[in-house]
Amino acid sequence: MTTRRYSYTVLRYVHDPITAEFVNVGVVLFAPADHGEPSVLMASTRKTFGRVKDIFPDLDREAFKQVMRTIERQLKRLGSDLAQEGMIKTEGDASTLAQRILPRDDSSLQWSALGSGTTEDLNKAFDRLYARFISRYDVKNVSRRSDEDVWKPVRQRLDERNLPIELEPKVIVGGDDSIEFQHAWKNGAWHVYEPLSLDLADAEGIYRKAHRWLGQLTSVTSEATEAFHPYFIVGAPSDPSLDVAYRRAIKILKKSPGDIAVFEEGEVDKFVDRIEDEVRAHNWAGPAQ
Repeated sequence: MTTRRYSYTVLRYVHDPITAEFVNVGVVLFAPADHGEPSVLMASTRKTFGRVKDIFPDLDREAFKQVMRTIERQLKRLGSDLAQEGMIKTEGDASTLAQRILPRDDSSLQWSALGSGTTEDLNKAFDRLYARFISRYDVKNVSRRSDEDVWKPVRQRLDERNLPIELEPKVIVGGDDSIEFQHAWKNGAWHVYEPLSLDLADAEGIYRKAHRWLGQLTSVTSEATEAFHPYFIVGAPSDPSLDVAYRRAIKILKKSPGDIAVFEEGEVDKFVDRIEDEVRAHNWAGPAQ
């Protein structure tokens, strides 16, 4: 069997150009014509998006899927055109061909540095590359708890105690940024309660979610147009191996500025006690002027 030379490049989604955090979302392999064999261009983009969504929760999933399908379709069409035209030139590589479809610029989709290798089976080589850079990080058939799942026990206990309180969403504005909390009420200052599930696929996702809240609170608190007190009820990962990451994330969250309180889901009764004490004290004293 003939040994073929090939080059490859990996498509990366860079969510924030400043931090340069990225997730691999596609692979392109090119083998030039050699020993009477025609040139071959192979490409595939990510078909599952759970990991991407875990790391970047605000990603528009449907729009992203459409972009991935379009890029893969255009790359495969380019490969078909090369084969039909009988192009046998040996110059060029996976990177130059990939950039015909998606040129290098400052967008969120970027090509990696060029890699290369040799193989007797291009299909197997491509499958190994896809597994190495893309699918190995996927976690399949894992049911993880959402923020709303973490809030359900709180809501149940509030109902059981029949507290005279109406919680509503509240947007806190500060400077050029804002934060929307899902559950809030006002007693002079706003008391805002947020469930935060850290039941994610990996440590990287856990740290990112904690840092995102730390960053938002830091950017809003000092210039907030209204006084507010944030309270978090935090859900732990279902994977025990992620406990160290979870503990670090709790510490990260507690570094947030202002009058912040962080409760773990095992402290749900203590969390609800805090809400009840504040509500009943407010009602006993009468509405704040």
